[in-house]
Amino acid sequence: MWVWGGVQPCLLPWRPARSPAAVKTTLPVMPRAAGGMEGRVAERLRGALGPLGFEVHAFKVGWYNAILQPGFHLPYPDDTLAFVVLSTPSMFDKALKPFVNKERLKIIRDPVDQCVSHHLSHVKEKFPDQKVDVFFDYEILPSRKPKFLAQTAAHVAGAAYYYQRKDVKLDPWEKKKIYGVCIHPKYGGWFAIRGLLLFPDIQVPFLEQSAPVDCVSTEEKRIELLELFNFHWQDGRYRDIIEVKERYSEEQKAYFATPPAERFRLLGLTQEAQRGTFH
Repeated sequence: MWVWGGVQPCLLPWRPARSPAAVKTTLPVMPRAAGGMEGRVAERLRGALGPLGFEVHAFKVGWYNAILQPGFHLPYPDDTLAFVVLSTPSMFDKALKPFVNKERLKIIRDPVDQCVSHHLSHVKEKFPDQKVDVFFDYEILPSRKPKFLAQTAAHVAGAAYYYQRKDVKLDPWEKKKIYGVCIHPKYGGWFAIRGLLLFPDIQVPFLEQSAPVDCVSTEEKRIELLELFNFHWQDGRYRDIIEVKERYSEEQKAYFATPPAERFRLLGLTQEAQRGTFH
């Protein structure tokens, strides 16, 4: 999901949740217990995806469903184990470019989406005795609703704080529509929410929830963040609302600043692949 800002102008490496009004409650602040089934699954996932520049964060489906309207619920029991998958700035070099070099003749749609799909689908092989369902951020249901609300999932998993209009006490926007945005405590806005991994046969009733880091904690900074994201997303300043430890390389910035139809050229892909992707 590539989001440079805005509702889905999609340079953005993650899309804002399409229905901000769907989220209706705040989260409890609780420490997460280590170990158990969640710990073993997480260790295996991090071993497979970490070297490729991805992060995984566990949550229970019930945490997600509890703060959303029924139309957005995930169709699993509350105690079902799930993971939200993020891409960090290093994914571009560690996963995307090697994937393009190896699979260039098979790339017929968005290279990033196809790369993520390849790696998340491949991770199923790490769990031969488990059913693993994969939801991608770009998938849409027949109802035209997103398959899941990416930023809500990141928030309940403790991966990134989802800042919304309700987080500002003195709302300065009156009747303007204001979209929320997730901020990562290490990467700020320089990351993407890519998908969900769900384990329907693994129930974790005792998994404890950890709140996301509130790294934009002042009223003034939250207003600035939402202003930058909603009205100046093209310049990417909202990504640096906090001091970040890593951001996109200049090459990566140039890639996402380029119109989608021209990105194939930057990756050295053929015109035939380009015609297969953009009609």
